[in-house]
Amino acid sequence: MPQPAISVAMSVYNNADYLALAIESILAQRFEDFEFLILNDGSTDDSAAIIDRYAAQDPRIRAIHRENKGLIVSLNQLLEEADAPIIARMDGDDIADPDRFGRQIAFLNENPDYGVTSCWSHDIDGDGNPYAVSGKEPPITHEDFLAAIDDGPLLCHPSTMYRRDLVLQVGGYHAAFKHCEDYDLWLRLAAVTKLGSIPERLMHYRHTVGQVSSRHIVVQQYGVAVSWFALKEREAGRPDPTETLADLPPLDGLDALFGCPGMDRAVIARLAPRILHSEIALTSSGFDMIMDHLRTGHRIDGIGRTVLRLIRMGEPARAAKLALAISGV
Repeated sequence: MPQPAISVAMSVYNNADYLALAIESILAQRFEDFEFLILNDGSTDDSAAIIDRYAAQDPRIRAIHRENKGLIVSLNQLLEEADAPIIARMDGDDIADPDRFGRQIAFLNENPDYGVTSCWSHDIDGDGNPYAVSGKEPPITHEDFLAAIDDGPLLCHPSTMYRRDLVLQVGGYHAAFKHCEDYDLWLRLAAVTKLGSIPERLMHYRHTVGQVSSRHIVVQQYGVAVSWFALKEREAGRPDPTETLADLPPLDGLDALFGCPGMDRAVIARLAPRILHSEIALTSSGFDMIMDHLRTGHRIDGIGRTVLRLIRMGEPARAAKLALAISGV
């Protein structure tokens, strides 16, 4: 078989409710020269049957079934098994516009200095209705991307298309950065290529109650902060201490990992403002991190509103603790 222009990389874990729509949106692409790798990461719902049904109907689909190993292992396996020089990421609950592949591969063909392109999206909820989000759109140019590294957002992972050889060159997805593996990858790729977004809404990006970025926000933002400091190590010409880790150490292990005293405090300083608006973070280990940061004499913009948020959440004891920490009592 001739080499396809694009390998679509979709990792699936219990996406049965939305999987058919996601698959059909790929099969409906006007740019048709692709293979479609769908890796079933040990789903316990009907995802496997749905994948096999579509694979029997379209020879471009290659179904891969195995036990659950997690998203990072799945993405690296898809990278290894892909036959095309260009990878198009896709999740099992999103919907791609029919022109997405055509617009993105045209951009990469016309801009050989860019190794990654994303796109803007329509945000939808679990029922497909518009979902309100705040904040900036993903960066368009590489210069915009570099300017956004500190505060984001960067690129919407399932909407990206990238050059496979460059991702393999920087080591693929690193195991330690669970739930923020894409952020770490973008930072490493920025040293060897340009990244940006097409300012067109070519995806419907779904937000659900059980979304990983919501359920694991403390772990995610912890990894984002550590990844940022790993970037600073690389920029200074020093080895990246996270490169071969299977897991990130806890806060009290960061000083030893980076060989720098005060790294734990620096990570909390970057993490704390990013979890203030998450109910999950405020009712879990994130609250303890915020309190620890305040007790060491640091301030956080907007922390007063978090006291009110805790009261509205029905957490008066935590609200009182936070108020006392703010007042310095």
